[in-house]
Amino acid sequence: MANRLAQTTSPYLLQHVDNPVDWWPWSPEAFEEARRRDVPVLLSVGYASCHWCHVMAHESFEDDATAAYMNEHFVSVKVDREERPDVDAVYMEAVQAATGHGGWPMTVFLTADGEPFYFGTYFPPEARHGSPSFRQVLEGVAAAWKDRRDEVAEVAGRIVADLAGRSLVHGGDGVPGESEVAQALLGLTREYDEQHGGFGGAPKFPPSMAVEFLLRHYARTGSDGALQMAADTCAAMARGGIYDQLGGGFARYSVDREWIVPHFEKMLYDNALLCRVYAHLWRATGSDEARRIALETADFMVRELRTAEGGFASALDADSEDADGRHVEGAYYVWTPAQLREVLGEDDAAFAAAYYGVTEDGTFEEGASVLRLPGDAGPVDADRVADVRARLLAAREQRPRPGRDDKVVAAWNGLAIAALAETGAYFDRPDLVERATEAADLLVRVHLGEVARLTRTSKDGRAGDNAGVLEDYGDVAEGFLALAAVTGEGAWLEFAGFLLDIVLEQFTGEGGQLYDTAHDAEQLIRRPQDPTDSATPSGWTAAAGALLSYAAYTGSEPHRTAAEGALGVVKALGPRVPRFVGWGLAVAEALLDGPREVAVAGPVGGELHRTALLGRAPGAVVAAGEGPGAGAEFPLLVDRPLVGGQPTAYVCRHFVCSAPTTNAGELAAALAGPAGG
Repeated sequence: MANRLAQTTSPYLLQHVDNPVDWWPWSPEAFEEARRRDVPVLLSVGYASCHWCHVMAHESFEDDATAAYMNEHFVSVKVDREERPDVDAVYMEAVQAATGHGGWPMTVFLTADGEPFYFGTYFPPEARHGSPSFRQVLEGVAAAWKDRRDEVAEVAGRIVADLAGRSLVHGGDGVPGESEVAQALLGLTREYDEQHGGFGGAPKFPPSMAVEFLLRHYARTGSDGALQMAADTCAAMARGGIYDQLGGGFARYSVDREWIVPHFEKMLYDNALLCRVYAHLWRATGSDEARRIALETADFMVRELRTAEGGFASALDADSEDADGRHVEGAYYVWTPAQLREVLGEDDAAFAAAYYGVTEDGTFEEGASVLRLPGDAGPVDADRVADVRARLLAAREQRPRPGRDDKVVAAWNGLAIAALAETGAYFDRPDLVERATEAADLLVRVHLGEVARLTRTSKDGRAGDNAGVLEDYGDVAEGFLALAAVTGEGAWLEFAGFLLDIVLEQFTGEGGQLYDTAHDAEQLIRRPQDPTDSATPSGWTAAAGALLSYAAYTGSEPHRTAAEGALGVVKALGPRVPRFVGWGLAVAEALLDGPREVAVAGPVGGELHRTALLGRAPGAVVAAGEGPGAGAEFPLLVDRPLVGGQPTAYVCRHFVCSAPTTNAGELAAALAGPAGG
């Protein structure tokens, strides 16, 4: 018999519909039920492509005896962290404060008031490695609830008070300046892995936002060291196992510091951010490899993640069936020498093994290897590589595919729209710009819908029940602004303004602080507010970037003031933890540069417009259009006449404009070097 999750749209929750556990979705009714029965709430948080979430579900939630115990002693609530990042953030903060680490699956026991009193992540079915079994944990919590209720209440009260006391220090007044940015660069340099690229040790995550900062810093200051770190990191990832050498696209992270073995799930947000980073690296250096990776990653997103409605699905699972029908991690992606021979024959298999680093011992499990480009095969025949790659890809297509999480998350689609729009514009791929536009249309039609507030998720063209959080507003506005720059359609600027007005009204607090949830959102035990960039830009820094760009497009003082207020947190965090505020530092670079405003009175897609889009000035905004109506679409185009009847570009910064030019070379020069004045 299906449980209450059958009514939800989350693919993750729907994976648990047939569990014998009597799951509830997160709802006031679940907590009322716990109060009525006088039992604790067992909160289990995960997401659809999370490997250990599947393991715990299989071991414990599909087990009849465990489920019966849970049903008798608890009200069990299942949450998809990608649908409710606010719930996840609040309880993850408590887990990390109590245990010193966090992760998913997250298991938290709460009172009927939502106050947490016992925590953990994955619990095994039998006690091992000093970790109690899940059944022991359940019995221990149930006994404490029954016999030591005063103690439980005291612990819960203390935790909630501790969380409430963690008020955010946001850096006081003032925006990050040259000295904070220089300290941040120094901090990144200290943590840089000279040998393998990237920052820190294992596991190693793709540092897309830190790389974006390094590229912008190089564009503004000419710092070769910043460019070198960015370029070498991108090259190492592109040649590593973290990049899918056959199908394009990046895995979530590398389990080692050399980028050899990935954690195989592929997330929309990583691929969107990295696609844009490689496109920007190409813009800075002209690197063929950067161009190839940007385009292959864009094509991967369109081919593998695009939904029937034109949006982009959240993720592909790490796990799939192997040749023996077992559900194992990486089965879709890895190869043994024998499998290469089967597909390619003896000679080409030997060539492919050398080229892709496939060894007899294997680099992964059970003698299999993750394909990468170790680069020690000597000079290679490009045609032969293309032929071998195509044959291996065709053979891989016959393998059982990893599952796909079809949920469309507003924020991540905003990131994808920005990446596809820019990649399409740079490399003359209008199809990619069309895909970006279709995803943006879906967000307006389904996620904004009738209510004129952003919904966090949709599935199969149906909006979910959860309100958008700050990152949804910031990233979707970012995507719309990129689309406006590329297409010359002022409607996208208007939609971005609509979303950013809601940020000003609903998400902004004292002294420039931003909150992750709206003023009128469901009240949790603490109002989440996290300014650090982790796998994606935080809502805080995403909103700051979009507010700054919108102000540059429109001259709106309130949006500029809000952006500067929000960047106070980057002033505080940038010098201390630069790896965790990469997008904030990238926005700080745009602020330090102006950002520059480029108005092209002339045809969209024409030479001057394209030159403007390829300008490297950090965060520069571009408006293009011709004819009397252009100024109505973009305020930047008001009173920008053609000079001598020719398409004309105007570059302004801080209310000062340089002389208009009809020459693409002059425009490129004006957008290439450090800003003057």
